[in-house]
Amino acid sequence: MVKEFKLPDVGEGLTEADIVAWHVKPGDLVEDGQIIVEIETAKAVVELPCPWDGTVARLLAEEGQTVEVGVPIIAVEVGTSDSAERAEVAAPASAESASDDEAGAHSILVGYGVKASSTTRRARRTAAGRPETAEVPTAPEEPVEPPEVPAEPAARSQSKPTLAKPPVRKLAKDLGISLAALAGSGPDGSITRDDVQRAAGAGTPARSAESGNGSRTATSAPALQASGGEERIAVRGVRKHMAAAMVSSAFTAPHVTEFLQVDVTETMAALRRVRELPEFAELRVSPLLFVARALLVAVARHPLVNSSWDAAAEEIVVKHYVNLGIAVAAERGLIVPNVKHADALTLPELARALQVLTETGRAGKATPADLAGGTITITNVGVFGVDAGTPILTPGETAILAFGQVKDTPWVVDGELAVRKACTLSLSFDHRIVDGELGSAVLRDVGSMLTDPLRILAWS
Repeated sequence: MVKEFKLPDVGEGLTEADIVAWHVKPGDLVEDGQIIVEIETAKAVVELPCPWDGTVARLLAEEGQTVEVGVPIIAVEVGTSDSAERAEVAAPASAESASDDEAGAHSILVGYGVKASSTTRRARRTAAGRPETAEVPTAPEEPVEPPEVPAEPAARSQSKPTLAKPPVRKLAKDLGISLAALAGSGPDGSITRDDVQRAAGAGTPARSAESGNGSRTATSAPALQASGGEERIAVRGVRKHMAAAMVSSAFTAPHVTEFLQVDVTETMAALRRVRELPEFAELRVSPLLFVARALLVAVARHPLVNSSWDAAAEEIVVKHYVNLGIAVAAERGLIVPNVKHADALTLPELARALQVLTETGRAGKATPADLAGGTITITNVGVFGVDAGTPILTPGETAILAFGQVKDTPWVVDGELAVRKACTLSLSFDHRIVDGELGSAVLRDVGSMLTDPLRILAWS
């Protein structure tokens, strides 16, 4: 019996997700709870487990494909006694003994997959690398690119299929570069964007292509395209969500940003002493820890800054807990995971939570739960060598604090000019909720605590 696993809603209101990577292929035995695929939602990359024991029959979605919630993405044969036998039949075979069906199954590994309708399948290749024209659909539901013919079919036929993500394949096509002629430098020998661009610059032989005026032969033109021209990047997943959220925030909440330059010499000295304490021995303690603690104390002194605007109810919702968001520049785009109930943590607990949060976020492993429910955010622009900025509010929040780089700065101390450690703080807030007086008070309090860290203890 074949069962189809449909893309579930892994977050509140999820409507679609992108297939990032399959962990199985047709013929593989799978167990209930085994991770079979990674998907990218509007917020994070999520691993999905298989709900049954059985044998993978078909992959119904390609890597890189956007799939709506409720659409089948994989078919699994369950409840049969010959599952193991089927797995052996579908196992990789040599080029001499591989059947046409096996070749079609293995082609899914390179990101082509099988769609829900059999008429949308791409043309498969024989062991010699020639496309089987009989399998090209006569009336496809969507445009299907003609199969690529490897430049060196004899050598390719004995190796694994070409591994490359859809954007890399499109770049190679635009530059006229044959992926079959390249040696990949990515994971598992996959071909990266840099591999394609290097090949274009080195004048690697390109595929011949047909134009409306007849045939054309590849020349040195790809090298010129590599150094100029245009590049298109698909806006999907996290980046798509980030763009929509920033536009919504910027044009919904009236932003005001205030700046304050502060002397953080004493904070940097306290930071060095904290690093020597046994409680912080296994932690990477940065100035962000003191900035976070100062903001948490300021929120306790001015609760209205930790709130949200409920337009439907025409109410301001004040949160008497702090889920502290930390903006993280991940590979897939900007995300803002948050430390739940950060206001209730001790300083070592807060340091550990911040470290885990940033490491998880940068690795692309933040879960939808990590990204939901934030109440106020810090963005550390100083790590990029930037002094200040005008941060955009995280949707649903009232304030965001930007922390600039700490650097040696001329400063007047007791009437004398001295070199001190200084940074610039930028606080953006929703002017519907926070007026200039309250925004200034919050920013001033944070600055005062970073100038004299003992105030953190006095005001807590």
